[in-house]
Amino acid sequence: MERKVGDLLFLWLLILVLLLHPVWLVLGNMEGDALHSLRSNLNDPNNVLQSWDPTLVNPCTWFHVTCNNDNSVIRVDLGNAALSGQLVPQLGLLKNLQYLELYSNNISGPIPSDLGNLTNLVSLDLYLNSFTGPIPDTLGKLSKLRFLRLNNNSLAGPIPMSLTNISALQVLDLSNNHLSGVVPDNGSFSLFTPISFANNLDLCGPVTGHPCPGSPPFSPPPPFVPPPPDSTPGGNSATGAIAGGVAAGAALLFAAPALAFAWWRRRKPQEFFFDVPAEEDPEVHLGQLKRFSLRELQVATDSFSNKNILGRGGFGKVYKGRLADGSLVAVKRLKEERTPGGELQFQTEVEMISMAVHRNLLRLRGFCMTPTERLLVYPYMANGSVASCLRERPPSQPPLDWPTRKRIALGSARGLSYLHDHCDPKIIHRDVKAANILLDEEFEAVVGDFGLAKLMDYKDTHVTTAVRGTIGHIAPEYLSTGKSSEKTDVFGYGIMLLELITGQRAFDLARLANDDDVMLLDWVKGLLKEKKLEMLVDPDLQNKYVEAEVEQLIQVALLCTQGTPMERPKMSEVVRMLEGDGLAERWDEWLKVEVLRQEVELSPHPNSDWIVDSTENLHAVELSGPR
Repeated sequence: MERKVGDLLFLWLLILVLLLHPVWLVLGNMEGDALHSLRSNLNDPNNVLQSWDPTLVNPCTWFHVTCNNDNSVIRVDLGNAALSGQLVPQLGLLKNLQYLELYSNNISGPIPSDLGNLTNLVSLDLYLNSFTGPIPDTLGKLSKLRFLRLNNNSLAGPIPMSLTNISALQVLDLSNNHLSGVVPDNGSFSLFTPISFANNLDLCGPVTGHPCPGSPPFSPPPPFVPPPPDSTPGGNSATGAIAGGVAAGAALLFAAPALAFAWWRRRKPQEFFFDVPAEEDPEVHLGQLKRFSLRELQVATDSFSNKNILGRGGFGKVYKGRLADGSLVAVKRLKEERTPGGELQFQTEVEMISMAVHRNLLRLRGFCMTPTERLLVYPYMANGSVASCLRERPPSQPPLDWPTRKRIALGSARGLSYLHDHCDPKIIHRDVKAANILLDEEFEAVVGDFGLAKLMDYKDTHVTTAVRGTIGHIAPEYLSTGKSSEKTDVFGYGIMLLELITGQRAFDLARLANDDDVMLLDWVKGLLKEKKLEMLVDPDLQNKYVEAEVEQLIQVALLCTQGTPMERPKMSEVVRMLEGDGLAERWDEWLKVEVLRQEVELSPHPNSDWIVDSTENLHAVELSGPR
């Protein structure tokens, strides 16, 4: 009897070893091989793919690659990495991939039709590259796709009708290509603006506003009838699939007890006891965020030692910590007294950061709640904040160079645009400044500190609260009325741009020593009035910058800091302007409005501003309107 039991146990273990373990190994190697094929096919002048080591079992430790708890690749972030070369069809093997971000490179060649196999894909961003050939018809199989941006390439041919089958699609941008033919219009594409198809000279149809040659006048589109489901050809394939499913199900049935026990042992938290009756708040359930014990964070921060303080804020302190697995974290400890504002901030941060996931937003790793403590755990940002790099860096650390500052400007704009346009309800940060823009190991901008953010329903036009923020960054309408909107973030972002350009603080009493304005915006406008552009630029750059690019960033900053909220651009527009799309037109439009105001003003206004004419020469003029 004992021998039979032993034989059964051996058989069960053999099934686990032969069926399950090789599957995990093969999946890990398969995804790693696919990404290594991509690396081999790309030119990488900045070595951003240096960590992509093909000898590892899976690619989850590589930079720019994100995996889920099952060690499957769900995200590849290689935007703005100066890559060239071509994509490879092996990308279609990343079956769990949700985000493929390859924008702002110089990748050429066709878009592989194998991307249609990525049925879990949520976002496909290939814009600002040099792709050629047609848009693959197979992309229509991506039923979960919400963001498709193929703009600013050299794609040709018709727009596939299959794209209209993607009912989840929220953002579509095919502009600035060489597409031709009739834009499919069965009701789906009518949701998108003509801008989505702009600058494709050979496109026509009701959606574009350009009738096709020889076509009848526009009429309402016919109702959309979904195509019938594809039938599976061949009975042998179906039989094989069923047999395979039965085999996999049997293996999983045998393995389930061991897997469940291993999962329970891994997930079950260790118990710690303190001088409080309970450590967890049963009302907080926040998905996949890790709940840390207070003891874990005490050990990580050396009992919240002063030597580990990274910064101080209105609601508490931030400590550097090292967890038991060796990873570095930043632990934000709210003030010990349980003030209503502190608890509200904790709840706001936890709820919002758990919802907002973007490469340019600070990811919340976990939290801790006890009756006396509220703590948030973030990844440690090795290069600190933009403010510290501009003004508090040690002598041994080189200053931020101009290309890095441009990347920071664009990355932080993308993060804020995501908060405003892709979160439901939208999120207003309410304290955008250089100190809240953090930098990771590669100096990629990450928008942090959502402690002052407000959730905002789309039906609301404003939120009225107590004014919070930092002097010099607060929009005038928010300061005077307490009403914040996404345009208050745009104002703060504009001031942050001026910080990036000048290296100066937004509010600095030290400027009084030179009879200058204490407010950075006024100081900048004063120097522009006197045509002293060179005095604006941070001396740490040592004249290593592109003057035309400085002027463009200043233009964006001034558009963002207009006195009237409605006149400021949206953050999504700011992103496009920084990417080289629409700044000249927006600036010319602003100039015309300002000149008109100047003409109708009965008396000159004591304040001055500056404009740039079509030749980008700086001129000082008297402008009216709020500052």
